[in-house]
Amino acid sequence: MSLHTESIAPGVRLHTLPADKFNRCRVSIHFRIPASRAAATDHALLPLVLERGYAACPDMTALSRKLAKLYGADLTVTTSMQGACRVLSVSVSGIKDEFALEGERLSAEYAALAFGVAFEPYFENGEFSAEAVRIEKATLARQLESEINDKRLYCVRQAQRRFFGDSPAGVARDGYLEDLPAVTPASLTAAYQNILETASIDVMALGLDVAAVRARLAAALEGLRRAPAPLPGFVAMPAVPAEHFEEKLDLVQAKLCMLFTMGGAADPDRLDVYRMAMCVFGGLPTSRLFVNVREKQSLCYYCASRLTAASACMMVDSGVEPANAQKAEAAILAELKNLLEGPIAPEELENARLALRSGMDSVGDSLASLENWYFGEIMRGGRVSSPQEAAARLEDIGADQVREVLKQFTLSVSYLVTRKEETHG
Repeated sequence: MSLHTESIAPGVRLHTLPADKFNRCRVSIHFRIPASRAAATDHALLPLVLERGYAACPDMTALSRKLAKLYGADLTVTTSMQGACRVLSVSVSGIKDEFALEGERLSAEYAALAFGVAFEPYFENGEFSAEAVRIEKATLARQLESEINDKRLYCVRQAQRRFFGDSPAGVARDGYLEDLPAVTPASLTAAYQNILETASIDVMALGLDVAAVRARLAAALEGLRRAPAPLPGFVAMPAVPAEHFEEKLDLVQAKLCMLFTMGGAADPDRLDVYRMAMCVFGGLPTSRLFVNVREKQSLCYYCASRLTAASACMMVDSGVEPANAQKAEAAILAELKNLLEGPIAPEELENARLALRSGMDSVGDSLASLENWYFGEIMRGGRVSSPQEAAARLEDIGADQVREVLKQFTLSVSYLVTRKEETHG
């Protein structure tokens, strides 16, 4: 199964996959813009407001009825961060045309819905509804205020704030609580219109009538003022002396997050090697961190590594007993050193290959995972590979390449959220 791409207009591309084995289809519109700290909270609020309805279905009741009429179609509007880029995504999925009971042209209906939400929002007096903005501001405020309730997530985000500082790669996906009061229907509308004008737009059509999607895309672009902004490529934080932070809260299990930088941008063409390196180091139950730090030394409840290639950041996060936090950090660093200086057993590499191949084989099990794979390939730039092509390249990756990747990482930030000391009166 290969992806077909056609350029529709400057900064606008249509990507299609047949997805013949599925009885469902999916259309998505992805807007990519450079991350902006100033507009981050407006950008974070947009999906919540857009998902409430659009011009043809101006409220949630009308929209729910529309989705139900389309045999229970699904609509999602999300935002994500990819390095120094923000992505706003609108997706609609449902059953294919041939399964409609009365011969309805469902592809056209799905396209109309997706492009309606993305390009024809419900406005009152030329702006987003004040009531919708008020309601969703309260929703986002609750979400931001509840971050501290998930101590693992809280620790990771606190570490990332120190690691990225003011870098565009550190812009918060969910915005900033202190900026929320300043968000208005006017500011949200201005942020949305800026996205329409400056974003790179990737439309993905999986298993539905491509002509219907192409027609809706052309209609959406007609009369729209466009000046696509250049998108930043892969970025990196510079190598700096490691900083250690500690925060004490009411908890039982301490959380430790260690962030490493490559010091320079990752190579988009070496993602296969990066994946192998993460699996060997800390991405699997057979990895060094799991086997040695968790199982043999019993220094943590969980311990895993993962790499965000777009920002050249490797994260190791772990749940530990407060008394074992320093030992766990030392053990994690020791395992990295051992990988760089000692042997890597053939079975370690084979376990990594097997796990990665299994994951790549399962990409084709759902439309969402297929889209995630190919859109990830699109965002990194260069040649787009299928999961099968990426899996085949794993065979050529050996211990020396794994070491070459891991030796680039240096610890920048270690953040520990631990237990308050008990006081006795």
